[in-house]
Formats: sequence, C-alpha cells, structure tokens
Amino acid sequence: MGKIDATAKVASGAAIAEDVEIGPYCIVGPQVELAPGVRLLSHVSVTGHTSIGARTVVYPFASLGTPPQSVHYRGGDTRLVIGADCQIREGCTANTGTEDGRGITRIGDGCFMMVGSHVGHDCEVGNHVTFANNAVLAGHVSVGDYVVFGGQAAVRQFVRIGAGVMVAGLTGIRADVIPWSMVEGRIGHLAGLNVVGLRRRGFSKADIQRLRQTYQRLFFGPGTFRSRAEAVVADKGDPPVAEVIEFIVASGDRPLTMGVRRAEANAGP
Repeated sequence: MGKIDATAKVASGAAIAEDVEIGPYCIVGPQVELAPGVRLLSHVSVTGHTSIGARTVVYPFASLGTPPQSVHYRGGDTRLVIGADCQIREGCTANTGTEDGRGITRIGDGCFMMVGSHVGHDCEVGNHVTFANNAVLAGHVSVGDYVVFGGQAAVRQFVRIGAGVMVAGLTGIRADVIPWSMVEGRIGHLAGLNVVGLRRRGFSKADIQRLRQTYQRLFFGPGTFRSRAEAVVADKGDPPVAEVIEFIVASGDRPLTMGVRRAEANAGP
C-alpha cells in the first residue's frame, strides 16, 4: 500500500499500487483501481468502478466515477477508465457510462483537464486532449487525439470531434467536426484549419497544402455540400486528407459543422 494520509478513507477492496499517494481527506471506493505513481493530492473523491492510469495526478475537489447524469441509468455496473500521465485539476468531474451506451467512459493518456471541466457518461476521449477551464462534454461524445478545448466550450451529446481540432473558448458544438479544423462562435462554425496543430504533429508543408485544397473544395466550392462531399470522398488522398475523408464517410448522414458562410444554408451532408 502506498503513502496514505491518516485522514483519507480507502475502502477495503480498492486496488492500490504500492507507490500511490493519497492525500488528506480523499475518499476511495471499493471498486477503484489506482495504478503505480498515481497521486490524489487532497479532498479527491474516486468512486464507482473506476481505474486511473499510471502517474496521473488528481487535484483537490475533483470527483471521478460517480453515476452518470442520465435519467435512463438503472444502477448497472458501468465504468470510468482514465489513462496514464493525465493532469486532472481542481473541481473536475467525470462519470461512469450507462447500460444503454458504451457502458464505459474513457479518457486517454496524457490528457490535461483544467479547473471545472467535465466528461459526461459514455464519452470516448483520445490521447493528449486538453480541456481549458470549465470546458464540458455531454454524454456519448467522441473526441480524437490532440484536441484542444478553450475555456467554457461545450459539446452536445453524441457529437464526434476529429483529431487535432482546436475549439475556441465560449464555443458551443452541436454537429460533428472534421479533423484538424478550428471551430469558433456561440454556435460553432469552422474558422479554418489548425495549422499550428498540424505542424506540431509533424505534417509537411505539402500535407498541409493538400488539406487546404480539400477544405476549400469541401466547404466553399460550387454546388451542394452533398455533391462536394461525394467528390472529395472519391479522392483516395493521403494523410491528413485521408483522415478527413474517413471521418466524413463514418459520419454518414450525421450533420457536420460547417464553414461560417454556409453554416445556415447547409446543416449537414
């Protein structure tokens, strides 16, 4: 058993690695698993069927693994899984899944959840995702790797957000967002490509140029959005263009977040 403060309460049955640190007034439930190097600093509540990956640090007043905020939840043994090397700051919350959803809420490795951010039930969050203060996900949201949410961004239930997306602060998202784009506005619209993110991930100038051309054809070319989407999907493409095409195909008839000039005229494919 690791270093546990005398004021902390750890239920029998909890699986605690030897070098875990549990600080003052923390509460750890009987179905919790804490991997090596996990640190609960103080006043942290971890309950439910919850596992936290190696070296993740959880700051005061975070609440992890509580039941989903869903009127359809029937008390089933659903789960929350948090990856390794995450930073979960003060007042963050994440719920377990529901029986009618995935049954599991998952947060990947290397994520940074700033103060007051929330991951709802049945969400699937990728690796190295950043939530600025008070960014929130409703239930059943899917988020790719390296996404950044600005402060007080909010995502509607069942929305898919591709890899590398940058979401501006105070932005509400209610439709799928293609990979490597930027989204802003009270009701989010596309505002270009996340070029900085592409460069940081090692994409070449040629890759970025091809993606720019695809973006322009898809959202601002002639004809209907459906015809433009069909033309783009017909291209084989290569990364990151292929990633965008695969995302659009997987979306099917689901609505996509559009460019600002067509946001009202084109609700989706």
